[in-house]
Amino acid sequence: MPKIYKICSASAWREAERHGVYRGSVDDLRDGFIHFSTAMQLPETARKHFFGQSALFLVEVDSDALGAGLRWERSRNDELFPHLYGELDLGAVTAVHQMHSRADGGHDIPELVP
Repeated sequence: MPKIYKICSASAWREAERHGVYRGSVDDLRDGFIHFSTAMQLPETARKHFFGQSALFLVEVDSDALGAGLRWERSRNDELFPHLYGELDLGAVTAVHQMHSRADGGHDIPELVP
């Protein structure tokens, strides 16, 4: 079960829990897919897109459960990133971790079990 990760605001995640589905952030909706990262890509994603933000969750997802809507596409640094074309069914979520923000604006990435 390869895992992929989504960083999102706590408020957006709580709304997803109420509806049973995550439809994506403003950026996801603009781009037409939900942006995910691998464990190795998380530190740079957090720094580049979430620096200075607080009240964030790291959502862990079973990529095998996403089906044909998941595509691996080239993005930052010509790396392959997982993109989900469609909504995230919460049944594919394996864990939700709170991300702690630091005084310098960065974040502590939770320890992830492969």
